[in-house]
Amino acid sequence: MNIYLDNAATTALDARVLDAMLPYLQSEYGNPSSIHGPGRTARLAIEESRKKVATLLDCAPAEIFFTSCGTESTNTILNGAVDSLGCSHIITSPIEHHATLFTAENIAKIKGVALLFVKHHNDGTIDLDDFQRCLSQCPQHKTLVSLMHANNEIGTINQIELIGEYCAAHGAFFHSDMVQTVGHKSISLKQTPVHFASASAHKFHGPKGTGIMYINGSVKILPYIIGGGQERNMRAGTENVAGIVGFASALAFALDDMEAENQHTAILKDYCWKQLLETFPAISLNGNLSEALPRVLNILMPLSEKAEMLQMALDIKGIAISGGSACSSGALGGSHVINHLSKKAGVPLRISFSKWNTTEDVDQLIKAMKEIME
Repeated sequence: MNIYLDNAATTALDARVLDAMLPYLQSEYGNPSSIHGPGRTARLAIEESRKKVATLLDCAPAEIFFTSCGTESTNTILNGAVDSLGCSHIITSPIEHHATLFTAENIAKIKGVALLFVKHHNDGTIDLDDFQRCLSQCPQHKTLVSLMHANNEIGTINQIELIGEYCAAHGAFFHSDMVQTVGHKSISLKQTPVHFASASAHKFHGPKGTGIMYINGSVKILPYIIGGGQERNMRAGTENVAGIVGFASALAFALDDMEAENQHTAILKDYCWKQLLETFPAISLNGNLSEALPRVLNILMPLSEKAEMLQMALDIKGIAISGGSACSSGALGGSHVINHLSKKAGVPLRISFSKWNTTEDVDQLIKAMKEIME
């Protein structure tokens, strides 16, 4: 038995994406900075991929920059907003991904930027009244807001359109971590009031090690990684051509499959929650079921010695789930998201689905959990 239910951490590479990547791993291996034929072929593949991504996300190709991951994109954006746009204040949330949270805290410590944390409701959504209060305490045109589109641990979706409107009214710059939503929701960056966005291919059946950074054409920031003039002087380093092709290909397939996959994972999530609640009546939900990603279910098991070992015991049985963000697995203190959301003593478990999971997977999960807890 080998059941993978940790798709919010990473997804399996789609075979169609691998097919698109293979030529650039084998025969078309030229350096895209070279002016000879193989180099020009690689360069063309990058620019065609950029156009494809821009079309799919409804923005200009010049606004898309390829990076190694969402974390790099977020680091570049937050530092760039301070260094290039003169932002003296950053507003973020205590339940952001650590790529945002730790970067903002580091910038505040090293560069003397004021850091404000907006409050949130118990389900993880931003408290919009408190957000407006935070904005009122910050100078106009000198503030960066960094709030994620959907939380990676509980799946809660924020109203980034409304948040963006508040930012625009205040003259604040707005960055959104869209790592969990790009490839899973219809997104028009032209219509969404964000200045910056981050995304990563491996969240929607693309390759690890490739991300994008969206920078609206109305703003300009300096690069974070210095060296060559790659990515129009915004990201030094020889481009990962195969990965870039994989990103564009994966995004296209993901959006083609999106409606069917979202319906499928929503059914699995609902089925799993009902089965869990029937089997373990004392569990509670982290986040909410309605305004959340259909593929992410986060529960809180009542605290016990068996519950604390549940994730490991499931792994021994060949079932992969998460206790929270994969980026902090093994970290002491548990999930910072759940610690902020819930005062209950318990063990958080994240179960996240993909188009390849089935109700049989859920049945096997419930059966295994019941055996372990008994």
